[in-house]
Amino acid sequence: MRRLKISNISRYFNDLRALSQHRTSSSLTDDLCNQVLVEGKANSRMAILNRPSALNALNTNMGAKLNKLFKAWENDPNIGFVSMKGSGRAFCAGGDIVSLYHFMNQGKLEECKDFFRTLYSFIYLLGTHLKPHVAILNGVTMGGGAGVSIPGTFRVACGKTVFATPETLIGFHPDAGASFYLSHLPGHLGEFLALTGAKLNGAEMMACGLATHYSVSEKLPLIEEELGKLVTDDPSVIEACLEKYSDLVYPDKNSVIHRIDIVDKCFGLDTVEEIIDSLESEASLINDPWCGSTLRLLKEASPLSLKVSLRSIREGRFQTFDECLVREYRMSLQGVSRLISGDFYEGVRARMVDRDIAPKWSPPSLEQVSEDMVDHYFSPLSESELDLELPTKLREAFN
Repeated sequence: MRRLKISNISRYFNDLRALSQHRTSSSLTDDLCNQVLVEGKANSRMAILNRPSALNALNTNMGAKLNKLFKAWENDPNIGFVSMKGSGRAFCAGGDIVSLYHFMNQGKLEECKDFFRTLYSFIYLLGTHLKPHVAILNGVTMGGGAGVSIPGTFRVACGKTVFATPETLIGFHPDAGASFYLSHLPGHLGEFLALTGAKLNGAEMMACGLATHYSVSEKLPLIEEELGKLVTDDPSVIEACLEKYSDLVYPDKNSVIHRIDIVDKCFGLDTVEEIIDSLESEASLINDPWCGSTLRLLKEASPLSLKVSLRSIREGRFQTFDECLVREYRMSLQGVSRLISGDFYEGVRARMVDRDIAPKWSPPSLEQVSEDMVDHYFSPLSESELDLELPTKLREAFN
């Protein structure tokens, strides 16, 4: 990975904000029915996320369409496997957080709840789907974009793939199943990615197991063509097809993958304060710009989000996939409620709406984040808050 620069993260949010503004101006042509397209092949179906003007950011409509499609495909004996890709230069940049911001601003918490319920239900469906799934990560794959791909069977990364879970930088927590898959990465790489929002490229995703295959971008059309000819439901046959077009790739010398020892040493500590102190100590001992870049990212993030996210990853290490989704659902509803803190609302405002990149976090420092504040995000929802439309297994996990 090229040396991490703060401007790269800012550029991502700025690009997404600009595209969101473009989306508003062209909303008449952004047909709801066309936000998820379908390609039918011999023995497979492909879902195409189709909001290129918004980097294919997921909204409630898309989540509902994906749920409907994947349920139907699972029950169709003529379909052997399914796949997904994105239109334009992204696979999926995550959830449509600008829409969530406006819902919160208008007091429409039920709409926020609908969004999370619909998206998390699909992620659960994907993670338990009876048929093999191939995600072609053809570009930006962040937040919820990782959530609708990583739980599947195969993930094909390429030279244009950019992965990140940048939620702490907008006052939120890595969700959409992130506390499960990040917590199962080698060592404490998951804590590093969750707290800093640092980016990984396709080679790094392959090295740490987030991707199952890597191919140069020019071969992706060949992969799609070959997959379209398969008549099978056998994962080994699909894997052989993917391996036919796979390339051997290694992270470059500046990658965090080559710093796994220091990542484990610092991000394996018990508290965010200890992690930062350890990084500062390392920075004073070694001449590595990576330490300074990592510290700057941590200090840009919401203090409350850092503590909530660290605990989330640590709990995810000892929970099942569906238990993680249930807990994240609870945490997300607490975040949009603004009962303890308005950091998510403020973070989206600063990064995506007003774009002053100067969020006023509440609390403003780690020292002022109490255990009670963190505990609140992990507290059971009241009976009236339980969402009875979640899949049965998720509902049962509340009890």
